[in-house]
Formats: sequence, C-alpha cells, structure tokens
Amino acid sequence: MTGVIYEDASCVYPGAERPAVDKLNLDIQDGEFLVLVGPSGCGKSTSLRMLAGLEEVTAGTIRIGERDVTHLPPKDRDIAMVFQNYALYPHMTVAENMGFALKIAGVPKTEIRQKVEDAAKLLELTEYLGRKPKALSGGQRQRVAMGRAIVREPKVFLMDEPLSNLDAKLRVQTRTQIASLQRRLGITTVYVTHDQVEAMTMGDRVAVLKDGLLQQCDTPRHMYEKPANVFVAGFIGSPAMNLIEAPIVEGGVAFDGTVVPVDRDSLGQASSRGESSVTLGVRPESFDLTSDGTGIAVIVNVVEELGADAFAYGTAKVGGGDVDVIVRVDARNTPAKGETLHFLPKPGETHIFSTVSGDRLSQ
Repeated sequence: MTGVIYEDASCVYPGAERPAVDKLNLDIQDGEFLVLVGPSGCGKSTSLRMLAGLEEVTAGTIRIGERDVTHLPPKDRDIAMVFQNYALYPHMTVAENMGFALKIAGVPKTEIRQKVEDAAKLLELTEYLGRKPKALSGGQRQRVAMGRAIVREPKVFLMDEPLSNLDAKLRVQTRTQIASLQRRLGITTVYVTHDQVEAMTMGDRVAVLKDGLLQQCDTPRHMYEKPANVFVAGFIGSPAMNLIEAPIVEGGVAFDGTVVPVDRDSLGQASSRGESSVTLGVRPESFDLTSDGTGIAVIVNVVEELGADAFAYGTAKVGGGDVDVIVRVDARNTPAKGETLHFLPKPGETHIFSTVSGDRLSQ
C-alpha cells in the first residue's frame, strides 16, 4: 500500500514574507488520482516539488507509504515525475529516452527493452521507438515522457501541468488517456494543473489551494455541489457560479423588487453573527426562466452560444447597483442583446456564504 501523507507541511522560500505552502494536510490513498488545482502562485507546484524532494520542507512531514521522506533526496523516494516541458533528451531515440533511467540504474538490457516495449504498446508508441523527439508532435512527446515514468514502476507518479503545452483539442484527448492509463496501472498519482475543468474531469479527488492554504479537498461532484467557501464556489465550475451580495429580509434575500427565498438556518447563522447581508451563490444552470414577469430582471448583454448549451451574460439590480449575472438559456431560442428576462433560482439549488468570512453557511 503506497499512499502519500502531508502533515502540516510548509515551505518558506528564503526572503519570503509568507509561506508558499502553509501547513498542508492531505491524506492521499493508495492508487488514488489526486489533482492539486488553483490560480497561479497558490502553492500547488511547490506542494508537488516538496513531495518530489525538489523543494525543502521547512516544517511538518511528508510520508510515502510508511516512510518519512521529508528530508530524503529525490532519488531515494521511488517517485517518477512528468514535467510541463517533457524534458526529453533530443539526441536520443524514443526507446533510449524511455529506458535511460533504467540504464543508469544498471538494469540488464533485455529487461530494459521488454519494459520499454510494454510501455510503448500501452501508450501506442511502438512505431515511434526509433525516432528522435524532434520528429514527434507535442502529444507524442508527452506520451514518451509518460512512458519514461511508467517503465520505472514507481510508487507515486507526479505530474506538473503536463498538458499545458498542448492545443485545446489535444489536451482533451490526452487528459482522457492519462486518466484511463492511471486507473489501469493503479499507481498513486498527484497531478498539478491551473485548469479547473481538467481537475474536475480527471481527479478522484480535487484539492483547491489559494495563497498556500488548502481550501477544500473533495470529490469533483461534492465540491461542485457543496463548495466550502466563496473562493472554491467561484473557482470551480465553468461558467463560474454567480456570487451576489444581497441584504437579508423577511423570507429570504432581496433583489430590487424581488425576495428570493433561501435556507432560513443559513440566514439565522448570518444574523446571529451580526451580518445584515449574505453572499448568494447560484449556478448558471440553476435559474428558471419565468414567463409572468416575476423574479430577478436580467438585461442581456451578450449571449455565448456553444451548440448544445447557450449562456446569457447580463446585469441585474441588487441593492441599488448593477451586478453581473450568467444564466443558461435555451440554445434553440436564445434571447436578443438588450432584452430583459426574468429568472428565479430553482428551489434547493442556492448556496449561502458569509459576506465576512466567505465560509459556506447552507447545508
């Protein structure tokens, strides 16, 4: 059994005022595909490099399986890393690149050849084994980098934004291949990306970081349905969740001329803290269009047509000011620019957050 455990693991770069990673606690199960995601500078790559031994752990511990690897050199951790820039040797063939680490380790040539051929078959690279990297496409180079990691049969795969150099279509195709391959191999994998769609489609669980702090670690579905705070709510989901600060009134929260009923317990929590407003979160698909002129009035500014789906980007009045609102609309009957539509959130599909702390209030 080879899981990975971070226990209050921190990393402070020399001269920095605050930690790049601050007291990270994660328990990654054996064979799990965990994705670290967050905006640039949130500490996700640093967290991965701490596990790889490429950054010093200034406090706390990291364990791979039963071993404390906090201060072990990278070569003794039994991990394999796939980088963003492939890191292939240009003068070597695909087969030589894939088998190089085994050659350095003194593995017999016949065993190296067998392992390389097995990995190449798995990655559909058999016909390219004699080529140099310059004769391959970006997607093929990334598969070679994957193959180099696979032949080592490590306890843990580490992947640092391996798809960011690929075009959009190839990224979708390759991420499916990586997720499928990981499940077949059953090797514990920690994967870093800034792309939340990539994170949601690939990971068994997703860990969201911000400013070096872990915000939430959960399954993609649960994180989408119950984000822990305003940051996670706004970061996870495409298009993003509507987050609107609205005053508390009798029966719910107030938009201009409309009271939206929401969970009373949540409003009670906010009121007990002395807060007179809450942040209302509504996914674009969680609005119903009303035909009788009741509900939240949204003036349409732009309609984004995506084939099966369409989204209206507009403005609504809240507290005397304009707020941006995104609503999913009928793709076969899209509204015109400047048109005013009326919507109400679907019952039970609103999210309530504290306007002070940003924490989730609704159950």
